[in-house]
Amino acid sequence: MPSLKEIKGRIASVNSTRKITSAMKMVASSKLHHAQVAIQNMLPYEELMEHILKSFLAAEAEAHTVFDQPRPVKRAALIVFSSNSSLCGGFNANTIKMMTHAVDDYAAKIGRENVEIFPIGRKVYEKAKKMGLNVQGDFSALADKPNVSQCIEIAMNLGERFYDGEIDKVELIYHHFKSAGSQILTRKTFLPIDLESELNADHERDLTSVVATKESQEYLRKHGGRQETSTEKKEVKPLNDNFIVEPDMDTVLSQLLPKFAHLMLYTALLDSNASEHAARMVAMQTATDNADELLRQLNLQYNKSRQQAITSELLDIVGGSVNN
Repeated sequence: MPSLKEIKGRIASVNSTRKITSAMKMVASSKLHHAQVAIQNMLPYEELMEHILKSFLAAEAEAHTVFDQPRPVKRAALIVFSSNSSLCGGFNANTIKMMTHAVDDYAAKIGRENVEIFPIGRKVYEKAKKMGLNVQGDFSALADKPNVSQCIEIAMNLGERFYDGEIDKVELIYHHFKSAGSQILTRKTFLPIDLESELNADHERDLTSVVATKESQEYLRKHGGRQETSTEKKEVKPLNDNFIVEPDMDTVLSQLLPKFAHLMLYTALLDSNASEHAARMVAMQTATDNADELLRQLNLQYNKSRQQAITSELLDIVGGSVNN
């Protein structure tokens, strides 16, 4: 049985760890709030533009371009989003696992050397390098500070290579942020433009709360249903498919398609950034709860040992007085 001094030292150690995890949880909560505001400011424009463009391409048969026509895949690219730091639960591990599955899928069809990786985040960059994958640069800075201009550069580079036939398919692997307690690992086609995804798009989000306690996680795990949001999202009204194009089709598409690609990549980056902070907040909250439980058990053990030591001393004193 450990001594009182050992138990007391362990209590002090757990207390120090609890202070760290509690502070990290509050920092992650603050960063999550800023990330939610960033998504909230950008979403209305991005969602409506995606709806308009995909409805337009689906309705106008002659409007189809090289960017929305599937073709045989001979070379593919994966844009994978992770974080630069740890202590965020299974956030990075799940992303890397899906990336590995995607690479294995393509390797069986076109060969491992024909799969390019665009890593956004230090964790996925290091893993891809370790696996010997075809890594196209290091974009770790974007994981901490989302930058529109760098997203535009990446999207333009991939768009030009797709147009020239150097790449036949581009996919995004990231966490879709639904709420502080729910982030969905997503594998989404970036190029060619997937017109069917508009019909099954999930635009339901809760951007008003940063509460993600252990109890709420357990509730979501058990029920697994639709999460209630504080504000109900209004349904998007269907667009009239009788489009009038001014000045001409090529000019409109040459402006809309690049802008849509930029927004799609930037949205995925903001989603991943918010999901990282939410995952870290939940992980640190769970660690703090575990520390509280461990402190309760240690204090109980300390009090029992202390009471036992006092009882032994009393028995020795009483026994000595009786003998005298």
